[in-house]
Amino acid sequence: MGRAVTLCVALALVASGCRDNAVVVGDVPAAPRALSVTYYGGSVTVSWELAPDWDGEAFRIYSRRSTDADWFFIAEVTSCIGGFCTYDDINVLAGETYEYRVSASGTGGETFTSAVSVFVPAFTPPPVPDGPFVIALDGANYITWGTASRGASDFSFYKIYLDDAGSTFLLGETDSEGFLDLLAANGTTYSYFMTATDADGHESDGSALASGTPRPDYHGEWIYAYEDRPAQSGFFFQTDENSIAIVDPDVDAWDFRIESDGVQWFLRTNGGSAVHDNGGFVTSALKCGPGADFDCTDVSVAPTTNYATGVFEMLPQTTYVVRVNDTDGVHYGAIRVEFLGFDAADAIMIFDWAYQLQPGNVNLVSPSGS
Repeated sequence: MGRAVTLCVALALVASGCRDNAVVVGDVPAAPRALSVTYYGGSVTVSWELAPDWDGEAFRIYSRRSTDADWFFIAEVTSCIGGFCTYDDINVLAGETYEYRVSASGTGGETFTSAVSVFVPAFTPPPVPDGPFVIALDGANYITWGTASRGASDFSFYKIYLDDAGSTFLLGETDSEGFLDLLAANGTTYSYFMTATDADGHESDGSALASGTPRPDYHGEWIYAYEDRPAQSGFFFQTDENSIAIVDPDVDAWDFRIESDGVQWFLRTNGGSAVHDNGGFVTSALKCGPGADFDCTDVSVAPTTNYATGVFEMLPQTTYVVRVNDTDGVHYGAIRVEFLGFDAADAIMIFDWAYQLQPGNVNLVSPSGS
């Protein structure tokens, strides 16, 4: 039987106690069945089932602490769905045992269930999650954080929230220190925080904010040398899936082209593009993210100075940072050379690349918190 939504039409705390035995006049209503009470997240949920001969009578809920002599009327419920009724009691104190019973109340009086008890534990949530950061992907953000919350013996799971200008939205829950936001769009910055929840539903305060900006990337792109196949030697950073990356530099707009003398390979800049002039960064991957080796190295943040135009030698397993001046400002991209060789007699380069759509954002593959 599914869980139902209950309409509570009256909620009152009665100063005087309620006797165990009610005076019955007229027809006796059918008593509720299968009373149960459970605690979670600061609230006790009281639930029961309708008797087969229930005739529309209202239900009255009574409660007392185990140390109290008298019962107290706390609510009346008049609507149940699917033969199942619930009421949430939030007026409970930690460290106390509470007893509950429910009556069907009609013209003939009240008919009670037996009493059921529940203990309310201390309201102590797990430690706040530590060290969150975001790895920017293509059309997604991967959020990860530390394991400090697991120090609580009753740790259960994390909740991940999106912070949008002070408004928060629950994105999901996980029992691991990682969450993939597949709804994040390229070129937009998103901020996240997470909380930890224990087995009794107590939720910690939120962690620090961590931000990331998804951007396009591509793995396994290949390009020919201008000397061998000029129409397939130019490259233009894609801003969406409808644009073309490999272009003819004699016809189309391009950010750089590849050249080769058969022994060495070179990158030539064009127009508003420039390359960081350190000769490239030796890396083990374009980006180090989920599933990467522990000693993975990448270029996560683009340098903001020391760029130059001209011709640069290309080397395998090396990442080159490119700065592109566009009409809306400066954009940063990265290309990592995977292979330099030949396709038959034609010089070819295979590479991975990433490009930040947001002008001025230096985050290429993981965040700086900006």
